[in-house]
Formats: sequence, C-alpha cells, structure tokens
Amino acid sequence: MIIDCHGHYTTAPGALQVFREAQLAALKGPAAATGLADPRISDDEIRESLENAQLKLQRERGTDVTIFSPRASAMGHHLGNEATSTRWTRLCNDLIQRVCGLYPHNFVGVCQLPQSSGVAPAHSAAELERCVRELGFIGCNLNPDPSGGHWNSPPLTDRHWYPLYEKMVELDVPAMVHVSASCNPNFHATGAHYLNADTTAFMQFLTSDLFKDFPTLRFIIPHGGGAVPFHWGRFRGLAQDMKRPPLEELLLRNVYFDTCVYHLPGIELLCKVVPLENILFGSEMVGAVRGIDPRTGQYYDDTKRYIDALPLSGQDRDRLFSGNALRVYPRLGARLAVAGSA
Repeated sequence: MIIDCHGHYTTAPGALQVFREAQLAALKGPAAATGLADPRISDDEIRESLENAQLKLQRERGTDVTIFSPRASAMGHHLGNEATSTRWTRLCNDLIQRVCGLYPHNFVGVCQLPQSSGVAPAHSAAELERCVRELGFIGCNLNPDPSGGHWNSPPLTDRHWYPLYEKMVELDVPAMVHVSASCNPNFHATGAHYLNADTTAFMQFLTSDLFKDFPTLRFIIPHGGGAVPFHWGRFRGLAQDMKRPPLEELLLRNVYFDTCVYHLPGIELLCKVVPLENILFGSEMVGAVRGIDPRTGQYYDDTKRYIDALPLSGQDRDRLFSGNALRVYPRLGARLAVAGSA
C-alpha cells in the first residue's frame, strides 16, 4: 500500500470560495457574516471536483490513500477574528468528512484548526476533538504563525501551545506543521513562507525540552523539512554548541518529514541525511507546484517517481510508502480497516 501523507482539497467546488469571499466582505461592511447561509455543495459536485484531479492522479501514479485536509493556503487564520475562523474551519472540515465518506478507500481526513492571531490555542482543542471523535479524522494541521507572515505568536515550544498538545496526546494524533497564506510581501507563500516555517519549527524544537514534557507528541514537518536536510550539519553543530543532546536523541522520536520535494537530487539528499524511519511519503499533489518539468517530461509533484528511482530495499520502501505513516498516525490503521470492510 502507498499512503500519501500530504494532500489538500485544492479543487473544492467553487461555492466554498464564494462563501468565503462573502464572509470576509461582511467584515468590512454592515452585513453580519453570521447571517450568511452555508454553501450548498452536492455530492455530485464533490465527485466532479475530484475525479479529474486527485483521484485521476492517484490512479495514474499508483498511490492508494491520501491523508486529506482543507486547502492550507486558504486557512487564512490572519483574516477576520476567532468567530470568522471557527465557522470557516468547521465548514472546511465538514467538507473533508464528506469527501472521505464518498471515497473511504481513497481519502482519510486531517483537520484544519480554528486558529486566530492572539487567541489561545486551547480554543482549537474542541474542534480537534470533534473532528477526531465525530468525523473520524486522524490528525490536524497546526499553523505556527496565525498572523500570516508576521510571526507574533510564541514559539511552538512555549507553554502557550500546551493545552492543544495535551489534547493531541489524549487523542493520540499528530500535527503537520503547516502555515497558511502570507500577507507579508517579503514572503511568497509557497516559495518562502512555507519553507521558512518548516525550518523555523525544527529550530524551535531543537532549542527546547518540549518532548520531555510530551514524550509521545508527534509532528510532521512538510516539504522535506524546508532547509533542514541541506543544513543538517549546521543543526547538529548548533545542538552541540548549545550542549544539547544529539538530534537523533533530541528530536527524531517525535519529529518526522515528508517527501514533498520536487526533484530527484533533493529526495536523494533527504533520504541520505534523515533516517528513513523519520520520512513519510507525501506529494501535496494538485498543490503548490502543478506543472511538468521540461527536463523529465513528468509532473514535478509526482514524488513517487523519485522514490522509485532510489536504491532502497523492499523493507525500506515499505516503511517509506506506508509503514511510517501507520506508525505516526496510529488511528490510520483503524480507518483503513473500516474502509476495507465497507
């Protein structure tokens, strides 16, 4: 089985975005966003949005299951207020649940959190619990910067985040560290802000004792870890200079990386530097990079091709494609079993 740990509903029916635009417009005028009706999206519209996109690519590329969440760049935690984010988040998560209900063999849900700049992360715990216990989701996406590029929240290792971590541990679900859109013109969203956040999160973890307080807490740092694999020696050296334990002891029981790296040399480096038990297959297909590489004639985000080109043993290939995901997402196996018996 091949499990793609990183997929977003980037092709959601247009009615969802129409609602979002109306919701945000209402914040600027006399209309009350609470008076807006929920978007009406039929099952057929959901099917149409997927059949010629994610499902088509699953079949063509030979992947089986995608761990699926709302569109990351549209989370927009910096827009509106807590009420805005809460309603938008619930709508997006409910839509993911409908996708998973229509295609239980193809998609398993991961939730967006209703974060807002300046609002305690503890307020997100209720939505996480709803999604896990009621909707059958297996994890969440956690935005370390709800300000959208201004970084005015405490580091992920601050006690500010602890109430949310307590809920994650209670539910035994991991978080993918994933920012949303950037409203800071210095940072292109997918080319800079995303990769900056990945690197920043790793460094925050390196300088803290977070995992002494939460030894079973698990994070996936996406996009191959940003700059982390390329600068592994720098991080090892910084940990050594700070009298911290080796990275393997300090972080690698709790921190994982995906393979959303869009060229073979990058994948080779990732798999050479980071232990294979800490890498989960991911593609983020129909995501940040959608084009075809003229040098290869293949889609940049067809990351399975890069994995297939590596000289891996069968055991290592199985770990990377499915075993690690099943270990990092303990609820995943049960969801797949339910889908298999349906």
